[in-house]
Amino acid sequence: MSLPVTDTSATTAGVRHIDTLIIGSGFAGLGAAIKLTQAGKTDFLVLERGTDVGGTWRDNTYPGAACDVPSHLYSYSFALNPEWTRSFSTQPEIQKYIQSVADKYKVRDKHLFGCDVQSAHWNESTTRWEVTTTKGNFVAKVLVSAVGALCEPSLPDIKGIEGFQGEIFHSARWNHDADLTGKRVAVIGTGASAIQIVPAIGKKVSHLDVYQRTAPWILPRADREYTKLEHAAFKYLPGFQKLCRTGIYWMRESQVVGLAKAPVFMKPLQLAAERHLRRQIKDKDLRKKVTPNFQIGCKRMLISNNYYPTLAQDNVDLVTDGIAEVTADSVVSKDGTVREVDAIVVATGFHVTDSPTFEGIFGKDGRSLADVFDEGGQQGYKGAAIANFPNMFFLVGPNTGLGHTSMVFMIESQLNYLVDALQTLDKYGIGKIEVRQDAQDRYNAELQEKLSHSVWNNGGCASWYLDKHGNNTTLWPGFTFQFRNETKRFDLTAYDSVATADLPAPVHVNGKTPGPAAIPAQIALDDDKVTAQ
Repeated sequence: MSLPVTDTSATTAGVRHIDTLIIGSGFAGLGAAIKLTQAGKTDFLVLERGTDVGGTWRDNTYPGAACDVPSHLYSYSFALNPEWTRSFSTQPEIQKYIQSVADKYKVRDKHLFGCDVQSAHWNESTTRWEVTTTKGNFVAKVLVSAVGALCEPSLPDIKGIEGFQGEIFHSARWNHDADLTGKRVAVIGTGASAIQIVPAIGKKVSHLDVYQRTAPWILPRADREYTKLEHAAFKYLPGFQKLCRTGIYWMRESQVVGLAKAPVFMKPLQLAAERHLRRQIKDKDLRKKVTPNFQIGCKRMLISNNYYPTLAQDNVDLVTDGIAEVTADSVVSKDGTVREVDAIVVATGFHVTDSPTFEGIFGKDGRSLADVFDEGGQQGYKGAAIANFPNMFFLVGPNTGLGHTSMVFMIESQLNYLVDALQTLDKYGIGKIEVRQDAQDRYNAELQEKLSHSVWNNGGCASWYLDKHGNNTTLWPGFTFQFRNETKRFDLTAYDSVATADLPAPVHVNGKTPGPAAIPAQIALDDDKVTAQ
């Protein structure tokens, strides 16, 4: 692919030099491209391994794929979409929206598609990131990771699965050439993707086996098509769509009280889920199998109106005995039952706290992100920076996930922080910046203390929210408007900084004597700990 037409990076001996490299172009990376452009920055490039924008919504094309956050909230606040056809949008509609936003803000030419980042190393002597990709090598002052949490499929470790002779694929890598009509199919997993896939294929296959390890809590899906009158109001009535979005936001935000602060307040939602289950599953044995043994909210809450009825179909079996092995043409459960199948759909989620992408990013001491996270857990600062990785910012970083509302809101909050950070570096001539370890440690201690009261830590389940150290490194433990306030401005006082060569002295935030030529006056006045040497 040819280089982006507006690419401003310099090239030296085949290596392209650029100010800011962004990895990934889902909601986060695309949003970064838009916001940097609006801030007047032109020397940046988005590296995207896929052939288009969209991230997880480009990749997850399985039957029934849809969002579990209402449409009006699952969009950029600066690009509301009056064309949503229903209250909960499907994957094709969301992907079309993302593509339209990329076109509207004219940032496609700031992308390099089909570009897979293979490694990124921080060079301490040059204070630059050296990035190796399938489209050549880059040197960048700033590296931005916009790699989503739900992008690297997690495959099950099942004996013999590699020897299966039929069709087998992960939900996020759906094989549309495989016709499942009239086939015997096994779906492994009962998470968010599986409960959409099962109803979508349940009536077309001859037989469906659903392998469940843990039963999820499922709530009714309040989904409907918008009327012509509503569409007209969204388009032509000033403020109407924004008002709808605001109402949805506060309704969702009310769940934080039960999720993060006092789990007892989750009881009404659990009663609603239990009622939904009783209404849709009449068979007592099946009902027992699909009744969770943990408090609602501990694992991701799911929404569906047709998953339970599909499980009750005559051609569908729910298997809870666990899988012992897979043979060339069957799945063998731990009770010894052999079930012949023509195809296997693996819906076992993603690498979230152990993403393979962490293995290729190396900080100033030579350790990879994977090494750092393996030793001390996946910790960061405001989900945006990690000690030992200078001049690197994260979007959808540690502890920015949500269990109740739209991640796009969190992404926009982080974009505010990122843009202000880059403007701060430019304004004050900062060449190198790194979050202080003590600031990161204090931040994470506060996070874990707050999370200790949450349903995620006390609901009686084992979930992908927790890392191998038992810490919740995935979710934000409060209201999203609190996170928005925390990330509204870049806080230089939490970072060690080094000035560029034309400044009289390196800038540090470490309690030593100030150097007024290098320190912004307002920061020196606001925090007497901000000093230089």
